[in-house]
Amino acid sequence: MLTEDATMDPIRILVTGGTFDKEYNELNGELSFQNTHTGDMLRLGRCLLEVEIETLMMIDSLQMTDADRGHILERCRAVPETRIVITHGTDTMAETAAVLGRGLKGKTVVLTGAMVPYTFGSSDGLFNLGTAMAFVQTAGEGVYVAMNGRCFPWHGVHKDKKRGIFEWVPGLR
Repeated sequence: MLTEDATMDPIRILVTGGTFDKEYNELNGELSFQNTHTGDMLRLGRCLLEVEIETLMMIDSLQMTDADRGHILERCRAVPETRIVITHGTDTMAETAAVLGRGLKGKTVVLTGAMVPYTFGSSDGLFNLGTAMAFVQTAGEGVYVAMNGRCFPWHGVHKDKKRGIFEWVPGLR
């Protein structure tokens, strides 16, 4: 439920990497990380919200460890903002959401990512970031995953890797 003052709350964006921020290296033909594109995406989307962007790590989510997830949880606990968006690789986003869902209280956290890097021009990242920014302002306390215009609570979200979409699976966690 949207409260009158919800849109006035500042938002913290925690960047962890993932396809969202990958770039194509023309020299070796591989995808790699340079800097986050989150600020550019917010400018392109003409975002008028009070936002603080913090890069925690720039890694592929398949390389993310339990220690990395613990670090994300601790930063969510430590930041003063109660509304947090996390950019994350899609392969293990649901696992990180579960760690946060079990360990975090008193905040609204929305994880989002992309199937195609932002720098490719045909990325779903801009749309996903925009919807995550909207969901973090309107959703109640808790942890969610926002992808492709949909928002799922942490305890039942699943990535269908064959179809490349996120879906709700009741009773999953």
